[in-house]
Amino acid sequence: MPSPRNHKVGPGPGTPGLGTLSVWSGEQNVHWMGSTQVPVVHSVSFGYKDIDEWLKVAQGKKPGHIYGRNTNPTVAAFEEKIKTLEGAEAATSFASGMAAISNTLFTLLSPGDRVVSVNDTYGGTNKLFIEFLPRFQIGVTLCDTTDHAAIESAITKDCKVLYLESPTNPTNKVIDLARLAAAAHRQGSLVVVDNTFATPINQQPLRLGADLVIHSATKFLGGHADALGGVVCGRRALVSPVYHFREITGACLDPMAAYLLLRGMKTLHLRIRQQNRSALKIARFLQTHPQVTKVFYPGLESHENHRIARRQMSGFGGIVSFVLKDGFKAVKKFLPRLRYAHLAANLGAVETVAGPPATTSHVESTPEERAASGIPEALIRYSVGIEDTDDLIADLQQALKHTSAK
Repeated sequence: MPSPRNHKVGPGPGTPGLGTLSVWSGEQNVHWMGSTQVPVVHSVSFGYKDIDEWLKVAQGKKPGHIYGRNTNPTVAAFEEKIKTLEGAEAATSFASGMAAISNTLFTLLSPGDRVVSVNDTYGGTNKLFIEFLPRFQIGVTLCDTTDHAAIESAITKDCKVLYLESPTNPTNKVIDLARLAAAAHRQGSLVVVDNTFATPINQQPLRLGADLVIHSATKFLGGHADALGGVVCGRRALVSPVYHFREITGACLDPMAAYLLLRGMKTLHLRIRQQNRSALKIARFLQTHPQVTKVFYPGLESHENHRIARRQMSGFGGIVSFVLKDGFKAVKKFLPRLRYAHLAANLGAVETVAGPPATTSHVESTPEERAASGIPEALIRYSVGIEDTDDLIADLQQALKHTSAK
């Protein structure tokens, strides 16, 4: 299938939009006996009666499958769909988002290399930077997330990888991907971008200069909180070694999870459209409420990175983070009173999900580590679902009445 058209540019002749691709891409030539849905192939192995043909498949000279840890037809359909939506040459999938992130970093980095990133990445990613990579003598430089000049200064010749996340989890900071990708490439560095919050509906980092794009498919891509998965997309020459590392280390995506992610992605464009609209309206409501001291949402004109977000995103996403006036005591009063939100460590689902960083994005981090990342303890990450917007606002309003310290 052709690459998707950019939402900000008029469609080219015969170029399908992202909504059409969400439904149809990746699903050609994988149906069985006339079925209209991709089958779930649970077979661990794939048999051949001809040894020469088997060898050709095993050597990659002919399409086919050998063993489920390596490839699988259902999983391949999922990879094809996200690859097409991101406008990539290739994609490979994983058992979870963190498997995608860790496998990619350990593929690209060796002892003596250095990675440059930002302070407030997702908590699990941050743990890789501050705890695991240094154990392998891999240098890590973490910069102020929105100080682009400082990040550029850190990208020197010994920087092998620039790892970015935009918008960030959970503070919704936005990074100028095109500017930093250009700076990294001038030094010969590879650029990896976590696009989980934005999804390819709102942002396509490869078009902005990124070399690889990562998703926790568990979140918005699947959208139904019923399947774990991760994926990496980009140039074939870069994806292939990541795939090889994954096939040896074994963090493969389960076929049933791949099917659930495929099914969820068919409504990706519809869900994101509703979540974008609701999140912006909710953010505007929250920034006027007396019990809220700060709202983190890139769609607000008051957001410090709003201009960058308008330039590189076609929508501002379904995550609204905000800080309550009376601290963590208010958080404990507020969250249990929400009627239309799961209090859970997840995001991107059709149902609204809410929680503080201490139990969600940065549950593995200490309070000191969260503070170092600029994440307030009283912050609430509110993942907007597809419910009626007015019902969510009314729910927030009634819950906020009970947050006063008095």
